[in-house]
Amino acid sequence: MDPVIAWHTEHVYFNQLLGLLHKQVDLFHGGGLPNYELVLDIITYLREYSDKVHHPREDVAFARLAKRCPDLKLALDRLGQEHRVIAHAGETLGRLIQAVIGGAVIPRAEVEVAAATYLVYYGNHIAKEEEDVLTRAAKVLTAEDWDAVRNAVPVMHDPLFGRETAERYRELRRQIALEA
Repeated sequence: MDPVIAWHTEHVYFNQLLGLLHKQVDLFHGGGLPNYELVLDIITYLREYSDKVHHPREDVAFARLAKRCPDLKLALDRLGQEHRVIAHAGETLGRLIQAVIGGAVIPRAEVEVAAATYLVYYGNHIAKEEEDVLTRAAKVLTAEDWDAVRNAVPVMHDPLFGRETAERYRELRRQIALEA
């Protein structure tokens, strides 16, 4: 598959997940009872796949793109920094949701702030890459660059959107299908 199309496709998937997460957070904000297990599955998937596979590959693409397009260097550096912020925000939100599932009483505002931070950073991050990075990467990165991006991390089967959905994510996959 064309690497830019693959990159964009993953962004589409991640946006679907962020949309589902946003609905659960809205339910929580309105005083309802969200599906905490679904929320945790979304965060876990994004931490396990996006933070460990997608973002490291992007970091390599950013470094190579910055060499070829120095005018993008500052924006690319910021996007790389956002990978770390998103990972930290996801870890924080995941920890809070696990505590709630375990019966802990967590102030509503603390969960909402963590969820909002995660959703806003992640959504804006994807939009910035789609607007400013993918088109340029498609134009200037070489086959050698794309090989380096692909080889940045060991090949990992996508446990949610791959050919076979992992058992853990079957309910999440069902929810995504219901949203479509």
